[in-house]
Amino acid sequence: MKLLVRATNWVGDAVMSIPALEAVRRAAPDAEIAVLAKPGVAGLYGGQAFVDRVLRFESASHAAGLLRRERFDSALLLQNAFQAAWVAWRGGVRERIGYARDGRSALLTRAIAVPRRGETPAHEAYYYLELVHRAGWLAELPAIEQIHLRVEPANVERAEAALLAAGARPGAVRVALAPGAAYGTAKCWPAERFAALADRLIADADADVILFGTDSERDVAGRIASGMRQRPLNLAGQTPVGELAAFFAACRVFVGNDSGAAHVAAASGVPVVVVFGPTDAEATAPLTPRRSLIREPVSCSPCLLRQCPVDHRCMTRVGVDAVYAAVRQWLEHSKRG
Repeated sequence: MKLLVRATNWVGDAVMSIPALEAVRRAAPDAEIAVLAKPGVAGLYGGQAFVDRVLRFESASHAAGLLRRERFDSALLLQNAFQAAWVAWRGGVRERIGYARDGRSALLTRAIAVPRRGETPAHEAYYYLELVHRAGWLAELPAIEQIHLRVEPANVERAEAALLAAGARPGAVRVALAPGAAYGTAKCWPAERFAALADRLIADADADVILFGTDSERDVAGRIASGMRQRPLNLAGQTPVGELAAFFAACRVFVGNDSGAAHVAAASGVPVVVVFGPTDAEATAPLTPRRSLIREPVSCSPCLLRQCPVDHRCMTRVGVDAVYAAVRQWLEHSKRG
């Protein structure tokens, strides 16, 4: 059987859907499983045991043409949009399975009811798992304590070499900072707080602080670097998503916002310190026991807004001391380990 899985478009969602993909692989061990993904997330799936191939696409028409040539038997649509169903239908996939939402039920051969509130655990990973469950590939929902990305040792070695070439010190404590978030500025801890945290880690912990981010996050990384007294390593815009897990695995701890980078870091096995503000930690926190979630409860959070309409109090009330203490705790824990 040739099985297509339409991936989500956001990095964090792609990581949170990994347990669903693993469940499909266990249910169909002999199937040829291909993931259809946009370039922004496609790199995550390379070398993972739950997928045989990755099909990258730029547009709906491009994707439909790919599928017509491939002749898939079934498609599981993890992405919710109408377009995902249209592409599978236009691409000639005989069985098209997805949630009945976004006006696309007529294009699905198996339109599955969306879980009602309380039918599944709150975390979004269970939303994707429940689709697999209702499709008949999973007997019951398992408890998810950790999401894993396979990180090949050779990839970590290449990341290590790149870090050393960029100025990282051999054997130094490394702290990865990812100050961006794709969803919007409301999710972002202020740049000056990241700068103060980075300065303190360099001065007090003798750490190499490494700034990560996408091309669109070069600006915030540059503002952090220019606002520091010490010198960080700024790799923003230089690490494709497919290489991120290896770079994070070469670090001792990760610090960032509720973002795709935080999910990749957690899945790579590194401890994560994540600042939460307008989003719901119960729904989107990285799934790992090695995490510290930092937040200041305010009456308007979680609001799930992209931009704060008031004073951004959920983020500005998170002080450097709280984040620094969490990072140092993980650094001390890693020494003992």
